[in-house]
Amino acid sequence: MSDQIQRFMFDQTNVRGEIVTLATAYHEVLTRHAYPPAVNELLGELLAAVALLTDTIKLDGTLSIEVRGQGVLSLLMAESNPGGELRAIARIAEDSHLPSERTSFRELVGEGQIVITLDPREGNRYQGIVALDHETLSGCLEAYFGQSEQLPTRLWLAANGERAGGLLLQRLPDASQNQDTDAWERSVALAETIKTEELLGLEQREVLYRLYHEETVRVFEPKALRFGCTCSRERMANALVTLGADELRDILREQGAIDTQCHFCHTKYHYTAADIEALLENPDAPSPVIH
Repeated sequence: MSDQIQRFMFDQTNVRGEIVTLATAYHEVLTRHAYPPAVNELLGELLAAVALLTDTIKLDGTLSIEVRGQGVLSLLMAESNPGGELRAIARIAEDSHLPSERTSFRELVGEGQIVITLDPREGNRYQGIVALDHETLSGCLEAYFGQSEQLPTRLWLAANGERAGGLLLQRLPDASQNQDTDAWERSVALAETIKTEELLGLEQREVLYRLYHEETVRVFEPKALRFGCTCSRERMANALVTLGADELRDILREQGAIDTQCHFCHTKYHYTAADIEALLENPDAPSPVIH
């Protein structure tokens, strides 16, 4: 299975981990856009990260990570849900030109912040914000966990335009099972030896064996991941309503109808003047389905 996430833990310790590999889902994201190689690699890292965080936080809902920068790359966004569906997008600032050579994360995004949004199916929406104070995406996300979750967490992310992967280690607060006081430092030190080609090119169990063959590692059943977009005609209609009646009617006078497109999957939606008037009269009603 090329697209999956696997949980594991070290027996007799309070250290747990996850490893993720993406190929098809990553390819599905990239084929819908024409981003430069440097952006493709960052999107791969972000896809791996959002999958790891969703499984780590155990959220019954949608988790999104937005990197909002002031550099040539103004936005990176990835989203995941418990069903294993992933999607991602990037936005290049207007009148900006990406360097042709390999460019670092901080050089592309500049100053800014990462916004992590947890949107549960039940309960209140939560947002955590952390500044882009580190040189890598993984470093910024580690800072988020230290600030918001207050759990020591380490991340290793990699992508090459064809495959993406990530490894996460976390020290849990419950030390009652921790009979190995050096487990955290040792597991992190071993993970630091991982090579990009190993994270992207080897089966997950092979990676774990190479890193931790002298440890007692319990590996759980993997979870399948795939590309999936949550856009719908109803959601697009709700977004149109937020523009206001005056602006929508101005567009109709100019164009006769309104066509919109999902930025993630490029699905197109068409709304006639009658559709728009029906939305304005009753915005809570289901949007008419065009057959």
